[in-house]
Amino acid sequence: MAGLFNKLPGFQQTPAGAERVTLRRLPRIAWVGTLLLLVPSLLARLAIWLGFSDEGPGMPGMVDIYVLSLVILHWTVLFTVGIYAFIVLVMKGPAYVADPYPMNDADEL
Repeated sequence: MAGLFNKLPGFQQTPAGAERVTLRRLPRIAWVGTLLLLVPSLLARLAIWLGFSDEGPGMPGMVDIYVLSLVILHWTVLFTVGIYAFIVLVMKGPAYVADPYPMNDADEL
């Protein structure tokens, strides 16, 4: 089992860059962004409750639909950025060599 992952000799590992910072910030960005996107829905309900709006009771429902679509878009963008940052992180890691495969007719080429 120890010989499964053979590191490529002489390979220089690339130093970490913005991908680690991005991966560390993603949870905070997800929470803060989601909470900020929920504010219009709360304000619509508050406006109806305090009597600032003459719109019918269907107005908060319409705002909720828009807010939900924006929250889903926000999560999708963050998921895509997270996948990208993870791929960059993996590609900057050490290089591995597979087991050698001797070719029978290698000297004929």
